[in-house]
Amino acid sequence: MNNFMVNSVTAGVTISLLSYGIGSMAKRKLSILNPLLISILLVILFLKLFHVDYDIYSDSAKPLNYLLTPATVSLAIPLYQKLELLKKNMASILCGILAGMLTSLSSIFVMALLFGLSHEEYVTLLPKSVTTAIGMGISEELGGYVTITTVVIILTGVFGNITAEGICRLLKIQNSISRGLAIGAASHVIGTSKAMEMGETEGAMSSLAVVVSGMCTVVGAVLFLNFINALKILSIRKRSFLNYLLGIIQGIILKIGYLTQRQ
Repeated sequence: MNNFMVNSVTAGVTISLLSYGIGSMAKRKLSILNPLLISILLVILFLKLFHVDYDIYSDSAKPLNYLLTPATVSLAIPLYQKLELLKKNMASILCGILAGMLTSLSSIFVMALLFGLSHEEYVTLLPKSVTTAIGMGISEELGGYVTITTVVIILTGVFGNITAEGICRLLKIQNSISRGLAIGAASHVIGTSKAMEMGETEGAMSSLAVVVSGMCTVVGAVLFLNFINALKILSIRKRSFLNYLLGIIQGIILKIGYLTQRQ
């Protein structure tokens, strides 16, 4: 099977598209199912059953990767259709996107402090809420594990896609702009597909959030990386200073004990 995959130009693409098609049909039968998650599981099952190396499959499916960037750019279409709405609510929209981006980065920042994540683990998780095309570049540039970043981004999107509508209903978020911005900023393109199902305005605002939060995260990820590096330096200096003080106190105590014994 490996030889077939190597010699075939379209094998990886065909398997990926068939898997997603099956996932889409399953979603029509049961709305709670997610086509992307199903397609991922089916591809994994195929690779395991036929003992196909992942690298060989990845090379065969590379043409799909080239579509990531134009697919992201095409999100501008629904946004253009709601251009007047965007102009009327520009300030609140930008504040909402910025809040979503900062919340995402801050959650990873706090997690890194709580669990003592290494540099590589920290920067791997930082771009979890941006689209894959942007997130992979951020992770690679900052020295993270790109493959794990891809998985985290997909899982974040799938989770957002499945839970977005329920969370909006639970928290009684009725405003279409707010719903769209929240979904796009939290769960990027995969969540945007759900936002488009919820309504035209939700889809347009989610598309805007994906693009703007992606660009902001490129800068924000570097800033948050510098924050944690600065904290580590301060922590090291603080420990060194405390050790120095403890050494002085210990020396004084030993000196007092020595003088007491002599008397």
